Amino acid sequence: MKNIIFIAPPSAGKGTISAKICEKYNIPHISTGDLLRDEIAVQSKIGIQVKEAMSKGELVSDDVIIKLLKKRLSSKDTKRGFILDGYPRNISQAESYDKLLEELDLGMGTVIYLDISMELAMKRALKRIVCPKCGLSYNPLDKELSPITEGICDSCGSKLIQRSDDNEESFIKRFDTYMKETYPLIDYYDKRNSLAKIVIDGKTPSEIFEEVERIIK
Repeated sequence: MKNIIFIAPPSAGKGTISAKICEKYNIPHISTGDLLRDEIAVQSKIGIQVKEAMSKGELVSDDVIIKLLKKRLSSKDTKRGFILDGYPRNISQAESYDKLLEELDLGMGTVIYLDISMELAMKRALKRIVCPKCGLSYNPLDKELSPITEGICDSCGSKLIQRSDDNEESFIKRFDTYMKETYPLIDYYDKRNSLAKIVIDGKTPSEIFEEVERIIK
């Protein structure tokens, strides 16, 4: 199994695919957001700094993220592979990540670009419902992504809700940020022969998952 990064705009289905890969191949899903929240929860030195920065509306520095990633990627459970979520988001972070992988003697792995039109992504976002307890995401637009019982999470039985930021205005802002900051990573990784592309439009979640499996195998 390889290390995997997904590059995708909002509502491309990255979270759903990541969860399936992690479950089937027993590899960890590493979220930089979770790493930060864990540090805050244990009130570590880094956690206190992060909390102060966030309370002021400031961005967490890339140096802090790299320190946390170095610690997490040094764990035994990453040796078989992992999915990295939330990083890198721009070219500068990608360069820092490359150096970290080299330092830890980890291969670059595979970068998978989930190509979805803005129109379909927005349609998904406006219909998406999520579990406030376990975080699973559902979408009534697709039978494969719909909950078994309407409005109820399949996993924990909690009542599903719509995220407050899943509205047209917020989606457009998130999509624009992705195009300006993250989209250039496609060319960055393509030049390193590390990029694989999957076109989302017109495919079912099962078909997309099969394509991902072909790539990582």
